[in-house]
Amino acid sequence: MKYPKKVTIGDITVRDGFQHEENYIPAEAKLWLSEQLILAGFKHIEVTNLGNPVGMPQFKDADILMKNLRISKLIEHLINEVSITAVTIREKAIERAIENKKEGFGPDRILLMVSTSESHHYKNSGLNIDDYWKMAEKYIKLAHNAGIKVNGTVSTIWGCPIEGPTEMTKAVDFAQRWFDIGADDVEHADHDGSASPDRIYKYFSMLLDKFQNPKKHIVHLHTTRGWGLANVLSALQAGMTNFEATMGGIGGQPANFVSGVPVKGTGKYYYSDPSITGLVCTEDLVVMLDEMGIETNLDIDKILEIGSMTERIVGRRLRSECIKTGRIPKNLKNPIEKIEIPSRPKII
Repeated sequence: MKYPKKVTIGDITVRDGFQHEENYIPAEAKLWLSEQLILAGFKHIEVTNLGNPVGMPQFKDADILMKNLRISKLIEHLINEVSITAVTIREKAIERAIENKKEGFGPDRILLMVSTSESHHYKNSGLNIDDYWKMAEKYIKLAHNAGIKVNGTVSTIWGCPIEGPTEMTKAVDFAQRWFDIGADDVEHADHDGSASPDRIYKYFSMLLDKFQNPKKHIVHLHTTRGWGLANVLSALQAGMTNFEATMGGIGGQPANFVSGVPVKGTGKYYYSDPSITGLVCTEDLVVMLDEMGIETNLDIDKILEIGSMTERIVGRRLRSECIKTGRIPKNLKNPIEKIEIPSRPKII
């Protein structure tokens, strides 16, 4: 089986991972994690959502976090090599990103999102899909004029938690439309863990038949049903080279209950047990890729240390197996000395 020789991993814990947490994560912890991820070698991190914090109070500290990240002495030698992304689903959030950029602390890249499911799209954005395309085309130009790159995400590719089955070919058409209106790259998202490995392979094979070069396409997978790494393997087999993940495999819908207070979020959770959601786990992903001989240019030992601290930040055991089991040794550390075993007496 042929796999890519190297891949790009983006960590999105500080945004997608923490957005599902029902306890507010302090800005100081978000800053610490962002810094550590950059020190571990990540060139792409997603750190906040610039939407209205009334509905998503986990991100009420967006400006504070971004300002402190830009002036951090710990990473000042690396920050210019890193792409920092903020989610901006609607117009006011994009305008906020542009204004922050003018003030010197805004994101390098923003994320807009279209779902192939009309119901899911409206729930997330408050617009129908046609109106959203019109808005996106206008605001991509404004973002580019401000020096901000734009990601166009396609969601509900393999199924919708509201409507059920979806048609994968529609997502390929949506990816083309993102490029047609100026998006710099496209994220292909299984936001609720609906995808099975065979359909992951089928979709990304179909995608690369159309686009050939995988570099501007990002794989975003959840592991709600435990298939996350199996789906990564299928995407690798199809030829994909750009992935996203979160520390401890956390993440999911924006929380509708934060630090003891019910909030809007995106409404009712899709699952009766919100703890089952989550993305592919960064720690386990990088260890698996290392064992496969696929280069990530990341400090894997440091990532495992960060994973252990992330559990302390959120206050519970997370999904990573490798922060407990560690990496697989490449050499014997304590070879067993050859021991002379006495021969048994001959039985007559």
